[in-house]
This record gives sequence, C-alpha cells and structure tokens, in this order.
Amino acid sequence: MNLERSHLGEYIRYLQHPWRMIRVNLVAGLMRGFGTAIGFTILGAAVIYFLQQLAYRNLPLIGGFIAEIIRIVDLQRVGS
Repeated sequence: MNLERSHLGEYIRYLQHPWRMIRVNLVAGLMRGFGTAIGFTILGAAVIYFLQQLAYRNLPLIGGFIAEIIRIVDLQRVGS
C-alpha cells in the first residue's frame, strides 16, 4: 500500500525514459530562468520608481545621492 501511494512505479518509468527526463528538466530550467528575469525586472523597476519619488521629494540627507543614481540609470537607459 505504501509503495502504491508513493507512486514508485511511475517514478521508475520516468527514469527509464532519459529523453523525457531531459525535456522535463529543460522546460523547468527555462521557466525558472524566465521567472527570475521577470521578477528581477519588476523589482528593479519598483526600486527605481521608489528612488525617483524620494529624489523628487528632495530629502535632505540622501536626495543628492539618489538623484545621482537616477541620473546614471537614465543615461544608461537612453544610451542603450
């Protein structure tokens, strides 16, 4: 009963087909990479937006530093 519940037979069939293993792992790797890229893009955009808002509000201690970062990012974005 325990072996049936653990689906050991399905796992053994899976291991016996190396091309299926390659395909499944390739697709899983691609999706992981795609998800990471999308997540990093969204997070980076949110951080830049937050820094822009802080710079526009002209905070005394970090306003100049943030403005310089935003200027560098804008130059890189326009140059690309």
